[in-house]
Amino acid sequence: MNYFKSKHGFSLFNLKFLILAFVLFVISSSAQAADTIKVGVLHSLSGTMAISETSLKDVALMAIEEINANGGLLGKKLEPVVVDPASDWPLFAEKARELIQKHKVAVTFGCWT
Repeated sequence: MNYFKSKHGFSLFNLKFLILAFVLFVISSSAQAADTIKVGVLHSLSGTMAISETSLKDVALMAIEEINANGGLLGKKLEPVVVDPASDWPLFAEKARELIQKHKVAVTFGCWT
């Protein structure tokens, strides 16, 4: 397999492993009855930080897609929930709260800023 490495040595494999490990931890600590596991993706898709964070969102979605293609996690598919905090620090907190309270995500990835 060809995993693309960044200039800092971070690869897609590392990201997938981190996602898997963290989601397993969250799932093991709280039972879920749903057929999917919701994963929050909290990166700026607009504003000044969008130039660097859009690719981070893409990598997270690509990792989720690959995990789902390989059977999901614990027999469940991962369902990404993407929000745009628009490069606004106070909006990051609001969007994180929305992911947790409204969308009931099991885990959230994001907050580059």
